[in-house]
Amino acid sequence: HVQLQASGGGLVQPGESLTLSCAASGFTLNRPAIGWFREAPGKEREAVACLSTNNDITYLPDFVKYRFAISRDKNQNTINLQMNNLRPEDTGVYYCATDLGQASSYALCHSRPTEWGMGTQVTVSS
Repeated sequence: HVQLQASGGGLVQPGESLTLSCAASGFTLNRPAIGWFREAPGKEREAVACLSTNNDITYLPDFVKYRFAISRDKNQNTINLQMNNLRPEDTGVYYCATDLGQASSYALCHSRPTEWGMGTQVTVSS
């Protein structure tokens, strides 16, 4: 079965950078999109970045596209989220997630994935 585990969260000050990693395993013939989603206090879950593992095409919403980047490490089978110029509103629990029925990064970031990791806490505060 598919396993996803997010790591790399922590406490940072505004303007600093942080990289999250998603360890993915259990994929066989499927090449689905994998994405990062976050849940901030008092806010609904929202997609922050998605990547299609078959062609590395990415999707990022406007509110993060100039600061964040998502990439795949083929050798280590990890999905990374590079976050730059972090803001307090970026605070939240970040989850790595996928849906074996969604190959498109755009589609995954506009739906609710079915497979989730445990998440990692990111806190941006001075």
